Amino acid sequence: MHSLKLGLQASVVLMGAVCTTACHDANDPGIEYAPQMYESIPYEPLRQTSANTINPMGINERTPAVGTIPLGKLNYYDHIPKDSVDIASHVLKNPYPYTKANLEEGKILYTRICSHCHGAEGNGQGPVGMKFKGVPNYSSGAYKTMNDGHIYHVIQWGRNRMMPHGSIVNPEERWKIAMYVRVLQIGNNPDDLDKMVKADASTPGPSAGSSMTYEPVKGAQAGEASFTPAMGDSARNGSAQPQN
Repeated sequence: MHSLKLGLQASVVLMGAVCTTACHDANDPGIEYAPQMYESIPYEPLRQTSANTINPMGINERTPAVGTIPLGKLNYYDHIPKDSVDIASHVLKNPYPYTKANLEEGKILYTRICSHCHGAEGNGQGPVGMKFKGVPNYSSGAYKTMNDGHIYHVIQWGRNRMMPHGSIVNPEERWKIAMYVRVLQIGNNPDDLDKMVKADASTPGPSAGSSMTYEPVKGAQAGEASFTPAMGDSARNGSAQPQN
């Protein structure tokens, strides 16, 4: 009995010493069994300090599931294949009006992104276009009849030797560039935007009258998206109102 009593006293002293030295921090969980079950390992997708042993190729970022669209990016997808420019020319409609403000913004975007190949006047005589022949003249031949949807699709996906520019300009900017290309198609001076704004059905050029009255349309359009991001809409994910 005496030996048992001494053993118990020693155990109490030892336990007290352990608690004093190891558990002085209230946030210290002490010894845990299978801590990975309680403390998950966070992976920062935009920071890579070591190889990730779980994800493919050892990186933190994961490839999105097929068919998914990032939140707020629905406008970037019109569901028209890149090699179907004829479909785009018949289906896509410009949702923005031909105002002078939109045309002036289109001119700025065109000058920054397109003029080095297509030239300031759309004649294919930009610095790059002069070196690599074959850049079209917007105001001649079949190029003069391209409508807004055709131009938009080519900006997004590219065509022939022209590389895609969909990652450079967002959908609204693509439409505004298309508007300015229409100014160059009918042979107007690049600074003479008022003629395009005031154009009517008698104005020469590809569907000049109808292009002034484009309205947003429903369906598979690049300019359509849910008005309640992350909540869906009636055409896709049911009602945006909470259900009982």
